[in-house]
Amino acid sequence: MLQLQTMMSQPALRAQGIARGVLRLLKDHDFSGLREMTLSNGRRADILALGPRGEIRIIEIKSCVADFRSDRKWSDYRPYCDRLYFAVADDFPQQLIPQDTGLIVADPFGGAILREAPDHKVAPARRKAVCLRFARLAAMRLYDQSPDPRLDSPPQDA
Repeated sequence: MLQLQTMMSQPALRAQGIARGVLRLLKDHDFSGLREMTLSNGRRADILALGPRGEIRIIEIKSCVADFRSDRKWSDYRPYCDRLYFAVADDFPQQLIPQDTGLIVADPFGGAILREAPDHKVAPARRKAVCLRFARLAAMRLYDQSPDPRLDSPPQDA
């Protein structure tokens, strides 16, 4: 418990813990999420998630009030997602979160959607572009994590 308290008291570690919980929540709702995805407008979404029918959600993580007050670029995410959420820890003053966005409360072990985000459908061409960017980024990250293939060894016959 002390380790969790220490983690959640430091803003950078707190943001990591919130992100982990949000990703677990998304998985429970059949969404696949990627952290730190850059959009075509140059903005970087903390988490972008795709649903089973191509739904796009962006989750902006706020680790503290100062982080929330210093960042006003979140409205630039709206054209790239069907639903926009803020994710915060349980001690964050929830009344600060804009009413026209969703609200998720999370910790490293999971999260809960306290307020559903309004639906704003993404234009079809942009949806395709975001989905392709998501897929390519996911594949590149998988490739970067795997060991390099041994090109000098002969193929194995079955």
